[in-house]
Amino acid sequence: MQVRYFDHAGTTPLDPAVLEAMMPYLRESFGNPMSIYELGGRASAAVQEARADVAALINARPSGVIFTASGAESNNFALRGIALARQNEGKHIIVSKAEHHSVLNSARFLEKQGFIVTYLPIDGYGMVEPETLGKAITKETVLISIILASPEVGTIQPIRELAKMAKEKGIIFHTDAVAAAGQIPIDVKELGVDLLSLSAHQFYGPKGAAALYVREGLRIVPLIYGGIQEGGRRAGTENVPAIAGMGKAAAIARERLSHRIEYLRPLRDRLIEGVKKTDNVYLTGHPAERLPGHASFTVEFVEGEAMLLMMAAKGIYAASGSACSSKALKSSPVLLSMGIPSSVAQGSIVFSLGHENSTDDVEYAITEFSVIAKKLREISPYRGGWGGVEEAEKCIPKK
Repeated sequence: MQVRYFDHAGTTPLDPAVLEAMMPYLRESFGNPMSIYELGGRASAAVQEARADVAALINARPSGVIFTASGAESNNFALRGIALARQNEGKHIIVSKAEHHSVLNSARFLEKQGFIVTYLPIDGYGMVEPETLGKAITKETVLISIILASPEVGTIQPIRELAKMAKEKGIIFHTDAVAAAGQIPIDVKELGVDLLSLSAHQFYGPKGAAALYVREGLRIVPLIYGGIQEGGRRAGTENVPAIAGMGKAAAIARERLSHRIEYLRPLRDRLIEGVKKTDNVYLTGHPAERLPGHASFTVEFVEGEAMLLMMAAKGIYAASGSACSSKALKSSPVLLSMGIPSSVAQGSIVFSLGHENSTDDVEYAITEFSVIAKKLREISPYRGGWGGVEEAEKCIPKK
């Protein structure tokens, strides 16, 4: 059975060139970067080269890149590190309801430490409206964190405008760019952000390697204490093979970014067009301001997990809701925040494409999806409706 992989928002396959770049640091050049002899020097040079490549992907200075072990760690580091560093200036934080669990749960942790957190509402497209942010800012606000692009509904936020509002008030702005890095152009200077999270396994690099960009001169309290690695900002012996792989993946992504976008958009649009022809299927996320390889839907009267299992039996690997919530067997908080009823949100399905996907893959997925959705609807105890088609239609933006 041929596998058609449509879960690149969950993780991407490792690029062969990335694996090749990692191998020397798993074998002969295995030294600790802190060591002063040659083996350590080689490892240290690899880390610094990777730092420069990751910085180039987001147009940052290499000194602003701190390597971490995951996007979740980067997000935790950003929120907790800035909140603790600036708590004497104010204890109010703003995040959106479109955020990843690593941001939301960091915010909840800070609430227990005495911080006040505002959870910004999102519209039917999963978008944060600038006016909403403006109304939420207070004299006590010290940090705002808004995701750059949603891995669940694909919506790209107006970060430049939102960050500008923060800058005018002297507020630190962080964006979770894990789903966006290597998928769309990112320029931290143009966006005007102070911190940005990214992760290698989202752009054909290895798992276990990620980074947090921190604007030069910005004080941040470490999340992990120990040695002086990463300029004293993130202790622990560096995972040199994974970091070298992240650097190579970043260099490849930067070089091929335009080509990947031009290749993926038509495939995404064809997938959206084909899937929407199935009855009672609704596109989620913004129709235009979305990631180039991302197509997400809700299917009424059908449960998402059942769809995933039946599609997997046909060799189609996709996702339902976010990667961190699909196993929880509950409705996605992001979809619920968009105003989609829990009964409809249960039918979430997410296709995220990569450059190895083909037109044939897309056509196969469209055909099989339609058959599977109809079959599941026929045996669904809810096929008569839980409020009728009108309930779902009222929640889907018509713009």
